[in-house]
Amino acid sequence: QVQLVESGGGLVQAGGSLRLACAASGNIASTRVMGWFRQAPGKEREFAAAISWSGGSPVYADSMKGRFTISRDKTKNTVYLQMNSLRPGDTAVYYCAASSLTAVGTTTTEFRSWGKGTQVIVSS
Repeated sequence: QVQLVESGGGLVQAGGSLRLACAASGNIASTRVMGWFRQAPGKEREFAAAISWSGGSPVYADSMKGRFTISRDKTKNTVYLQMNSLRPGDTAVYYCAASSLTAVGTTTTEFRSWGKGTQVIVSS
């Protein structure tokens, strides 16, 4: 099992930026893919971005391409989500997730370990 702890959320004005971090611990050797999801009030959890732990091209949801960047630092067992040009519609709780599958997934069922989330609020 992998333990995940998110940080970096907060309140930001529209057009601003935030960088989220996800620190992983535990059975990291079983992790193949790290991802970020988000869930707005009253909505389902949705995919944001994912990256292979060993490298390779990241995958983004269409609405986040060009604004969000996922990266990982293997020396720190940490994954980041740089979010630029934030909009009120980006307001949500952002969750980090880990998958033991080889393919970079985009659905919640492909990720078995989850953090508790960090709140992001974008004001207009």
